[in-house]
Amino acid sequence: MTRPPRRSRPGGRRPKLDGARLTAYDVLDAVSSREAYANLLLPQLLRERRLDTRDAAFTTQLAYGTLRATGTLDAVLGGLVDRPLGELDPRVLDLLRLGAHQLLDLRVPAHAAVDTTVDLTRAIVGAGASGLVNAVLRKVAAVGDRAAWLDRLAGDDEQRLALATDHPRWIVRAWREALGDDTELEAALLADDAAPEVHLVARRLAREELVAESGGTPGPWSPYAVRLGGGDPGRVPAVASGAAAVQDEGSQLAALLLGRAPLDGPDAAWLDVCAGPGGKAGLLAAVRPDGVRLTAADRAPHRAELVRRALAGAEDVEVLVADGRQPPWAPGSFDRVLLDAPCTGLGALRRRPEVRWRRTPADVPPLVELQTALLDGALGSVRPGGVVAYVTCSPHAAETVAVADAAAARDDVEVLPVAPLFPEVPGMARGAYGQLWPHRHGTDAMFMALLRRTR
Repeated sequence: MTRPPRRSRPGGRRPKLDGARLTAYDVLDAVSSREAYANLLLPQLLRERRLDTRDAAFTTQLAYGTLRATGTLDAVLGGLVDRPLGELDPRVLDLLRLGAHQLLDLRVPAHAAVDTTVDLTRAIVGAGASGLVNAVLRKVAAVGDRAAWLDRLAGDDEQRLALATDHPRWIVRAWREALGDDTELEAALLADDAAPEVHLVARRLAREELVAESGGTPGPWSPYAVRLGGGDPGRVPAVASGAAAVQDEGSQLAALLLGRAPLDGPDAAWLDVCAGPGGKAGLLAAVRPDGVRLTAADRAPHRAELVRRALAGAEDVEVLVADGRQPPWAPGSFDRVLLDAPCTGLGALRRRPEVRWRRTPADVPPLVELQTALLDGALGSVRPGGVVAYVTCSPHAAETVAVADAAAARDDVEVLPVAPLFPEVPGMARGAYGQLWPHRHGTDAMFMALLRRTR
């Protein structure tokens, strides 16, 4: 449904409203109307509007919580209006979700949650819509909190788990398949709902220096990782100068895998074939042995430019705009190749709460086709005896194990076990492959496979 233009007062000015709730609504509006990413937009709005620490924290809780719980909130709201939710004014639906989240999940008094949402609706949409929002939210409040609504809505055990953890059922099934049983399933799903720590990577300074500068603590897995308890990482001097960067510790391990892999023959040329925006390439440039040339490629020019910025100041590097499926370099040009393939991004649901509802099962097959073609190109780019690290930020079996298994079925490829290369990281083996999990490792759910060309 096309989103109508916002109503405004004469002169284009809104009435004075609760700053935290208005900012949270603006995030929801941008996500639903422009497919914005909350993790990119919200920090910008918080800086621009100069909300104090308490209001900024409440805004974050409201925006991320509402986005994360969208499916559960819609299940509640769907039975309380006289038409399909998709036929509502999209602004009204966002406002209903915002109010319902406060009633179901936050310790906001019912009258405050209802009244502030009605005020927002009157200012943003109009008086007529505010009556609908008032009536629906009062019905939500009459039943009670999330537990009371789960008792009313839940059918089988899988549906209850999906509603309780704010995941679509297809993701619950995918996590069950990836984990192998139900022992850790609920813990894994709940970990997707927890606010992630900020992780830094020390590129051009010692980790101990970054710890001292940032006030963080050393990461448990990557020798370059520092974990922050809070604060703005952009204010850390090393981050501002480019000597350090924000990078999930799991992403760091995925890059480090390339250098740890045993190699037959020379080791002089490395390739990061889908390098944008440049996080892994930046770490590879910092940790490669002397004399190794790094080529970083991305098919999107704007992403290649981000890679150039990430590699600024590094010597013996080359950044190309190139498609890994049809590479411009000669076959067998590289000793080591990193393929961080485009994927569903389901391994980073903690950081992008809206992705769980934006993605659908229909997104997976075309991505698998792309991943398969890119991996074929990567294997063609590495010389016999060289290695390819295949990485995705997803645990979904179709875009992880299935893609790697298909490549391993070639008669010129062998699989190298990943977990023995990280003896300090427990619980990462997924057969011969590697899998990180938020609930086990405090990282994004990164998948890693290591393949060697044999001839």
